[in-house]
Amino acid sequence: QASLGDQEKRMMNIGEAAKFSGVSAKMIRYYEQIGLIPKAARSEAGYRHYSTPDAYSLRFIRRARDLGFSVEQIAELLVLWRDRERASADVKAMALSHAAGLKTRIAELQAMVQTLEHLADHCHGDDRPECPILADLAEPTAAESRSQGPHRTPRFGADTPASSRNRGVR
Repeated sequence: QASLGDQEKRMMNIGEAAKFSGVSAKMIRYYEQIGLIPKAARSEAGYRHYSTPDAYSLRFIRRARDLGFSVEQIAELLVLWRDRERASADVKAMALSHAAGLKTRIAELQAMVQTLEHLADHCHGDDRPECPILADLAEPTAAESRSQGPHRTPRFGADTPASSRNRGVR
């Protein structure tokens, strides 16, 4: 049985590190390129080699990505994870802030779903050209309306290439 010291000295190629961590080889190279993980040791032939702690860092990154943390946030979390003098309050504050952001995003997504379902409910879905979904997409948003002042939305189907084709006009 290998000791912990032996395990930490064991080197893995990129495929083994990918399998261990659940991070693809392409993403490992990307994380290395952007500095999220240190440059890998190289063999004489130029192949990347990763230590066990490197592989655990990759596993940490994958789990953080699974929870929706950004690359920048993961960099901060890695610093905290590696700092044995850290205050857990710092980590908790990051987690709660991220959770609040996720809740906001969920609310935004639910509003999008409600809007799309409402529009789909009002669409006849037949051969008629009138479409409340397209009409709504053509309307300015509330923020655009406030910044641009009065705005007249062009009537769809009037002089577009698609409408001309449908009427046999070129």
